Amino acid sequence: MIKNYLIERRSWILLFLVIQALILFVSFLDTAIPFLPLLYIVFLSMLVVSLFLIFRYQKETRFYQSLAEWENNLDLTNIAAPESPFEKMIEQCIVNQTEWLKKEASQNLLMLEQEKDDLLAWIHEVKTPLTAMHLMIERLDDERTKAQLIHEWLRIHLLLDQQLHQKRIPFMENDLYIEETDLKTLLFKEIKTLQSWCMQKGIGFDVELDAAAALTDAKWLAFIVRQLLTNAVKYSESSDIIITSHYKDGQTVLEVKDFGRGIDPKDLPRIFDKGFTSTTSHLDHAATGMGLYLTKRIAKPLLIEMNVQSRPGEGTTFTLTFPKKNDFVHIAGM
Repeated sequence: MIKNYLIERRSWILLFLVIQALILFVSFLDTAIPFLPLLYIVFLSMLVVSLFLIFRYQKETRFYQSLAEWENNLDLTNIAAPESPFEKMIEQCIVNQTEWLKKEASQNLLMLEQEKDDLLAWIHEVKTPLTAMHLMIERLDDERTKAQLIHEWLRIHLLLDQQLHQKRIPFMENDLYIEETDLKTLLFKEIKTLQSWCMQKGIGFDVELDAAAALTDAKWLAFIVRQLLTNAVKYSESSDIIITSHYKDGQTVLEVKDFGRGIDPKDLPRIFDKGFTSTTSHLDHAATGMGLYLTKRIAKPLLIEMNVQSRPGEGTTFTLTFPKKNDFVHIAGM
């Protein structure tokens, strides 16, 4: 800031030095003017000007220092009060721009809220004919056609469900209801949804729950489980999916293990990234790269720790470690 201040005032400082040099030069040429007393006066003048610059530096840079430390947000309370007319002009420009940005942000937020509400309403409207479609498919006699149609119906159902939860995630903290959730009921409901697809691919489930319940929100946990089971079925063929639960250090641990194609080691650090799909199967156009990304985002406010182990050709295991009750008490007290 000192360097910038001196650069800003360099023309005035240079003018003062030139005037002092000119006075000394005239005194040097004119013998009638005593040189040494004049040199003393010039020295005192330079000392006074130096002290004046130090004083003015503190006064004139206060406003600009606060601008330099400003976090460029819409909060102007940390900016120092302007003193000079030019500082007031700058402050007025910043205030006008900030007010405009606040207005634009408010309008954009309202538009996003309206778009979200319209999309959620549309998804709920679509679910009604989708349910009717499923009932009609169930009445078909041709088992092969029936299985194919149910598979396509399930894909649409899961994509709509994914979109629905994606739009709700920014507001999920207002929608959480943490309680002891029965894992068996939740898991078998999700397995039943995938039943036709699993039968088509020859996939079964081996469920062994030593820990019967977990402290979480049932609705959001159902989405996480749905994504993990969908991935497990999608990348498996004619094999079982093993689901187990147990207690570890007072916490419930749920594992979902499949024996599918597995995940390439170089992909493992990126599987929770938004939009990431496997680098080993670019022909999989059905993959959106959103499922695991959304599960990770949902797991964070639920205080669920997610881990994954996988080896190519041998399968993948996802582990969910649920929090203790005290963890939620600690978060609530913050």
